[in-house]
Amino acid sequence: MGTFALHHPPEVVPLAAIAAATVTDVPLAASPSLAIAATPFLLLPSGEKLYGLNTILRYFARVGNLYGKDSLSAAQVDEWIEYAPSLSIGAAFEKVCFHIDSYLETRTFLVGNSLTVADIAILAGLAGAGQRWESLRKSAKFSHLVRWYNSLLNTYQTLMNAFAKHIVKKGSSRADANLNKDGAKAIEKVEGSFEIDLPDAEMGKVCTRFPPEPSGYLHIGHAKAALLNQYFANKYQGRLIVRFDDTNPAKENNEFVESILADLDTLGVKGDVVSYTSDYFPDLLQLAEKLIREGKAYVDDTPREQMRKERMDGIESKCRKQTVEQNLALWKEMIDSTERGLQCCLRGKLDMQAVNKSLRDPVYYRCNPIAHHRVGDKYKVYPTYDFACPYVDSIEGVTHALRSSEYHDRQDQYYRVLQDMGLRKVHVWDFSRLNMTYTLLSKRKLQWFVDNGKVEGWDDPRFPTVRGILRRGLTVEALKQFILSQGASKNLNLMEWDKLWTINKKIVDPVCPRHTAIVKEGRVLFSLKDGPDQAFVRIIPRHKKWEAAGKKATTFTKQIWLEAADAAAVAEGEEVTLMDWGNAVVETVQRDGSGNVVGLEGRLHLEGSVKTTKLKLTWLADFAELVNLALIDLDHLITKKKLEEEDDFISVLNPTTRWEIQALGDANMRNLKRGDIIQLERKGYFICDSPYIRPLKPIALIAIPDGRQRPTPEHLPQK
Repeated sequence: MGTFALHHPPEVVPLAAIAAATVTDVPLAASPSLAIAATPFLLLPSGEKLYGLNTILRYFARVGNLYGKDSLSAAQVDEWIEYAPSLSIGAAFEKVCFHIDSYLETRTFLVGNSLTVADIAILAGLAGAGQRWESLRKSAKFSHLVRWYNSLLNTYQTLMNAFAKHIVKKGSSRADANLNKDGAKAIEKVEGSFEIDLPDAEMGKVCTRFPPEPSGYLHIGHAKAALLNQYFANKYQGRLIVRFDDTNPAKENNEFVESILADLDTLGVKGDVVSYTSDYFPDLLQLAEKLIREGKAYVDDTPREQMRKERMDGIESKCRKQTVEQNLALWKEMIDSTERGLQCCLRGKLDMQAVNKSLRDPVYYRCNPIAHHRVGDKYKVYPTYDFACPYVDSIEGVTHALRSSEYHDRQDQYYRVLQDMGLRKVHVWDFSRLNMTYTLLSKRKLQWFVDNGKVEGWDDPRFPTVRGILRRGLTVEALKQFILSQGASKNLNLMEWDKLWTINKKIVDPVCPRHTAIVKEGRVLFSLKDGPDQAFVRIIPRHKKWEAAGKKATTFTKQIWLEAADAAAVAEGEEVTLMDWGNAVVETVQRDGSGNVVGLEGRLHLEGSVKTTKLKLTWLADFAELVNLALIDLDHLITKKKLEEEDDFISVLNPTTRWEIQALGDANMRNLKRGDIIQLERKGYFICDSPYIRPLKPIALIAIPDGRQRPTPEHLPQK
């Protein structure tokens, strides 16, 4: 393919066309050679010309299969191409951003489930807007649009490179140039610490893999590994393999396979291929026998604890010098799962004196007569991860095996095993393991909590599993931003949950609806002498600054409920503000024999100024349509900030991790669905865990942390 020449006026930098050509790998030379206001055109290698930026963009879309999957998608792409120039109209810029932000509320891409030129056209319009867009991007005003913008630039390195390279307009005014330089810097910042090149990586040829063991649910550490592998596959326009490392039938089952696939889908991680190590069991058996015949592996019946000690001390096993025939005979005993075979394992004959102890004759195969979740009882021996992973990586075409730094000491072993197998080398590249404060990430330890009834299951909102933290109220976008903000650093850090929840708050606050709740215990009736004799309803926004949140019905009555703490803070004669209503004057405070406030009387003063009152009170009308609520607060499962490997986690269990208080909520909460995130005025953010079913069963709302340190409400009863 020859080079394409894009001719344009100097005052117009065709970012969208340049980016589309870059993504589709079309060699393009952009030249500001035309007169001012002239129509841009694309000169094809054949000598033919295409006029107009939208025509050029559509051409690249067809070349690179960026037009959607069908005619409807293509028509939708056309709509966005025509709409994109609206971003260049200064006066309408925020209005256009608002429209796109609303559209993206539940979408990852503008059209369908993959990148199209619709995304490229809008990205280019934002990137070229310079400081106008940057000031909005740093605010919380358009959270969905910012999420989409950052995500695509993080995912598609070629877009970032194209925008950063061409953002400054040649021949533009100094003011415009400064704006566009700001835009270029902002684009570069999106990538953060991802400015890392994988060794020997070639564009279009990189293949990464995410190999979870189906022995539990995905947790936040797995999410980091999956997202980083996808990031580098996309950066180099390569492939991502999702491979289940299913070599231990004692711990694995189909439930975990299905849950992992579902959670990866939730995270937006799409493997080009889904495979299983068990697909290669026949080949691995043949390879093991080949290594035995070549004298590179031997069968050992040394007891496990003794073998571990000998490896630590560099002592060769008594079985190391067995003949090939002896090893083959014992290998057959292992395969047949005889009594003798069950005493044995297969070890690689590497280097028992190596400083790196992982090279001291690692185990390649173990007997396990338990049925496998995919292949049943066909096999009685199963390969270890250290034996199977290098083989499958090489056979499947993986070029770069990205894994957390806890495996760093086993890199030499990985390369040596490949060498003995006579297979193509795979680059191993480390990134730092994700460690969170007060958190267990060991599947074995998490399984203990499940087995002992300390949690509700793998999706318990106190768990660090993807399902658990999403049930707690974390958004997928916040999780992605948090993980990608760390980049691909090798530095080991203990991360605070507060940082993650702060990111989450910035995403949910601008868009989540507002509702009202009153704690039942000690609540006080405020009687308004001049209040409405007949209850009436007003329809008001669920979010004053976010129209898309919808409306809610607020009922006004002569008697209203206040919380005990608010009632106790009121003095006779004081003017207070009733939120979403107006001011009122408290004329009488009624107390019981213990001095507790049990009733208030007063009058409305709606003409009073909200600015002059000290107390702004939430309230609920006293009428039958209020709903029962269970407000649930949670704490960490352990009390030690950083748990070391040698620590006994049971000794640091948190005795109190869940509290629940009963409350009344406004009637609009009957319409909440499971997973809806709301803000309860003056109480914080909550996620609906159990929606309205019947009057006597409370709606369960789980408190969402907002990143601020706050004491645990010890006065609440443990549940």
